[in-house]
Amino acid sequence: MTKKSNYLTGTIGSTMLKTALAMLPGTIAVSGYNLADTYFVAKLGTLPLAAMGFTFPVIMLINCIFHGLGVGVMATVAHAVGGDKRKKAAKLVSSGMILIVAVATLLGIIGYSCMGWTFAQFGAHGDVVNPINEYMTIWYLGCATAAVAMVGNSLLVAVGDSKLGGLLMMLGLVMNVILDPLFIFDWGFGLGIAGAAAATVISQLCGSCLIILALGRRHNLWNFKALNKRVVRSAAKQIIRFAIPAMLGMVLMPIGNGVVTRIVASFGDAAVAGTAAAGRLEALAFMLPMSLGIGLMPMIAQNYGARLYSRINQCRHFAMRFAFFYEIFMAAVYFIAAPYLVGFFTEDAEVARIMTAYLRIVPWGFGLIEIHRYCGFFFTGCNYPHGSAWLSALRILALLIPFSLLALFLGSLNGLFVARLLADLLAGLIGWLLVVRMTGRLPADGEVIVRRQ
Repeated sequence: MTKKSNYLTGTIGSTMLKTALAMLPGTIAVSGYNLADTYFVAKLGTLPLAAMGFTFPVIMLINCIFHGLGVGVMATVAHAVGGDKRKKAAKLVSSGMILIVAVATLLGIIGYSCMGWTFAQFGAHGDVVNPINEYMTIWYLGCATAAVAMVGNSLLVAVGDSKLGGLLMMLGLVMNVILDPLFIFDWGFGLGIAGAAAATVISQLCGSCLIILALGRRHNLWNFKALNKRVVRSAAKQIIRFAIPAMLGMVLMPIGNGVVTRIVASFGDAAVAGTAAAGRLEALAFMLPMSLGIGLMPMIAQNYGARLYSRINQCRHFAMRFAFFYEIFMAAVYFIAAPYLVGFFTEDAEVARIMTAYLRIVPWGFGLIEIHRYCGFFFTGCNYPHGSAWLSALRILALLIPFSLLALFLGSLNGLFVARLLADLLAGLIGWLLVVRMTGRLPADGEVIVRRQ
């Protein structure tokens, strides 16, 4: 990039909204890969679809690792770009990609070697094992493409090229949708469920190649000639410092969801069905704030690296107000429209009643839970990555699980929804107070901050 990023010079509100709108297609595309594979595999029958269900938790866990590495590379590169240290940024990108490909390759080998044991722990046995092996064999062999695509898109956002990042993510989804039927069904290559994995790997490989070209030719962020063991070791150390807390925070989310799902199951099948369906609807409320959040952390990190601390406080004011008022509006929509929305998902009166109760209670915490998520970005962007992990632990381990167990003890399903609401409200409020305190202590623009370890 030859000019300063809009993260450093653009108006805070307009820059963040433009980034959010540019990344909205990419946010949709992330969910689209799984939806596309699930849609086409479902046409093969119940057994392949069940196999897909077994693969999701394992892929989600591995993606948590890739996401953590992506945060590590994104934060360090954004700090360097913001400080106008282009050579350092190129070394971090080059070293980071070497680290990511190495980790992904190692995970692929371990995953392939332990495939039978891994899925047996999830209860896979009998006829479903063969389609699982068919799918995961190809996925493991190509999992480096998923890592490079995920981290590469994060890097494009980190240097302020969110529009291209979102476009490439959407192009990958379109290619996956085109290749899925071609590889899966008999009128094409007829690979069955393995074809779904092949389509995903190929589309991610193409996306990775385009990202690599963009980072090199468009942003001059490849510099393998300058690398040696010392440089790579130093860069890896910086990246891992951010990556490990991000991984821990990501892993806590499925753990919390798993515990809550187990508690919900004690209230019966209708409760599981109702909360699961309501959870799918819940995701719609977060799409725009999530897209805004994608550009938030690199924007904070670039301004931190450039020592433009006043802009970080402006980011906090705009982002948190936007998230709060947008999600309050969405909560009101869910509260009013809940009885009508559930009619599209179920005709079962009990499931409909549970969905309606969920959608009238839980969404009132969406604003503060989104603020809680943003708080993690502020801690990471301001060179305090462990703060993000502590906030995730606070919400999941100290609030959500204990409150949910109390609702179970009281035997109240609606109490469980209130428990989620209270956990979200308290976690968001505590996170907001901590970030206000941290950003309020930032010095005047241009002053140097001693790096915190």
